[in-house]
Amino acid sequence: MQIARFLVAGIFTVLIALSVAQAQPYPTKTIRIILPFAGGSDTVGRLIATQLSASLGQQVVPDPRVGASGNIGFLAGARSPADGYTLMMGAVPVLTNPLLNPKVGFDGIRDFSPVALLATIPNVVIVHPSVPAKNMRELIRLARSSPGKVAYGSGGFGSANHLAAELIQSATKVKFTHVPYKSATFGIAGALSGEVDMVIVVISSAVSYVQSGKMRALTILDDKRNASIPDVQTSAEAGIPGLIAVNWYAILVPTGTPRPIIDRLNADSVKGMSTPDMRERFTKLGGAVHTGTPEQTAEFLRAEYTRWSKVIREANIKTE
Repeated sequence: MQIARFLVAGIFTVLIALSVAQAQPYPTKTIRIILPFAGGSDTVGRLIATQLSASLGQQVVPDPRVGASGNIGFLAGARSPADGYTLMMGAVPVLTNPLLNPKVGFDGIRDFSPVALLATIPNVVIVHPSVPAKNMRELIRLARSSPGKVAYGSGGFGSANHLAAELIQSATKVKFTHVPYKSATFGIAGALSGEVDMVIVVISSAVSYVQSGKMRALTILDDKRNASIPDVQTSAEAGIPGLIAVNWYAILVPTGTPRPIIDRLNADSVKGMSTPDMRERFTKLGGAVHTGTPEQTAEFLRAEYTRWSKVIREANIKTE
């Protein structure tokens, strides 16, 4: 009888503890945000971590997990508890890496839930001044007249600028020669030296070279012109609609994270990105701040997945 009373008392204590825990508002402890890359992704992640720390009332700590083209960080995020205490800084490779190599161990759509699209920065096609093309139409004409003559540099097989070039080839039915480098920075150096004719890079990396005359910008791979180089046409204005290739940054969480937590993180992310300081920072980078819902972020990611899966499939791109 006494044992039964102890059991009942123990169960009652556990139930009380659970109800108290459930009643505690999120968050109650430190949150980490996994940063799978150096560079822009790391910068954006640290900026939003500072904003979220202030609004959530708990420290949001950057957790760099760099390596294997982002796969180390993405896999760590996918395997984390779905409790709102692990965030992931998502970028294009979280969707494309599993398409390039199904053995990476995660799926960008299946294993993550979108919280908020934070910002986008478009890519731009730039060429060495010696290339006899003043705009995108002339470049396409040149490539069609001499298949393989136009060489472009990239950050390696499966990199964002490699995929962007494949997108152009698929849409226009031309053939470029791909010269992979160790990184996009080396690809830019190759274009500056004339080793390759063309490179596709994020606009913030191209502006100084374009303004100095060291490189010529042919088109913005976005649906609107960019204030950083306002005279450069969009691909649609050049007669090639649908050529959209932007670098994007989004907060993701492991699938199964409770919806109230996602909603709280979304609201605080939107608040953080809406400050004049954040808007100014991204404007200077040639980018734009986004302040949508989780559903709008999911719609954006599905469109990106559809775009790049088609490019990867048609070009038969695979990585190890």
